[in-house]
Amino acid sequence: MKKIYPDAASALDGLLFDGMHICAGGFGLCGIPERLIDAVRDAGTKDLTIASNNAGINGEGLGKLLRTKQVKKMISSYVGENKEFERQFLAGELEVEFCPQGTLAERCRAGGAGIPGFYTKTGVGTQVAEGKEHKEFDGESYILERGIYADLCIVKGWKADKAGNLSFRKTARNFNAPMATAGKLCVAEVEEIVEVGELDPDDIHLPRLFVQRIVHVQEHVNFIEYRTTRERGGQEAAT
Repeated sequence: MKKIYPDAASALDGLLFDGMHICAGGFGLCGIPERLIDAVRDAGTKDLTIASNNAGINGEGLGKLLRTKQVKKMISSYVGENKEFERQFLAGELEVEFCPQGTLAERCRAGGAGIPGFYTKTGVGTQVAEGKEHKEFDGESYILERGIYADLCIVKGWKADKAGNLSFRKTARNFNAPMATAGKLCVAEVEEIVEVGELDPDDIHLPRLFVQRIVHVQEHVNFIEYRTTRERGGQEAAT
């Protein structure tokens, strides 16, 4: 089975359709599938429901799809860096489902494991719990959360072998790994492709079973939400 594609557009060819549900990996702007997001934007696919830890920032990450108004609904845990997200939400142009960060990761993991729902204490007594089934276990109240299973998962890997086994680097592992399993198909962009057998089995974070297509992206930018610096003075500057 052919898994390696020459570019992001060809890797997504035939997979996109209006109204689809996408799981997008990444933690903040770390480990986001930036070229695959560009390809979705360029394809013009609209009315998207996207599950992602965050919504990017203005003009970067998933912010690109918000700017072109291709997103109908976001399922996210952290969205505070994106002013366009805020504007669309307050204007009633964007449907939003806020989800606690750990719960979102578990909803994706559960979906990938074929678990339709699970109970958690997280969110009990808050707006997160409104409209959800409550159940008591050992005298404690829990709410039912549904697993997430999307039409397509797009993720960013560090290394892949030609069979499709993936390795993620540091923080990029947080959401990419569980989200990669939570859909009918998974497309991964990676920084390096090696021969089968070159990855140490202990370094394989996602087995090839979950990955249908791979695109090699050699040039990428590591975005930073806020670059914070301070002036140095006194003895520190002299040193």
